[in-house]
Amino acid sequence: MLIVLVLLVIALVALYFFGKKAEKKQAAQKEQMDAAAQNVNMLIIDKGKMKLKEAGFPAVVVENTPKYLRRTKVPVVKAKVGPKIMTLMCDAEVFPLIPVKKEVKATVSGIYITAVRGLRGPLEAPQKKKGFFARFKKDK
Repeated sequence: MLIVLVLLVIALVALYFFGKKAEKKQAAQKEQMDAAAQNVNMLIIDKGKMKLKEAGFPAVVVENTPKYLRRTKVPVVKAKVGPKIMTLMCDAEVFPLIPVKKEVKATVSGIYITAVRGLRGPLEAPQKKKGFFARFKKDK
């Protein structure tokens, strides 16, 4: 029993240090993305979640993605930026805010959309789905 407890403590300490290291790495990446960010007006054509290979990104993007993430679905936005139609990846928190077939002002870092604002007024916040039991509570 004592051996299992010692192993659990060692595992927790290792996870703590790996978490700190990942947090520092994430902060550095966010800092780099903020430095390369640009504000762009774009017309959103379509949005959806699809696999990285199916999204139509350049081969360099797919090759630089870790193998375990290549099959996961990512939020993808097709938008007209100036005269070109581009496929952009989107932040998961920003994705529900993006309206389809409307013009927005977006903060873009490379092919990654980090923020979205409405060009002609505020964006509508999406309505959250109610849980199964919340529907019954409202009826009573």
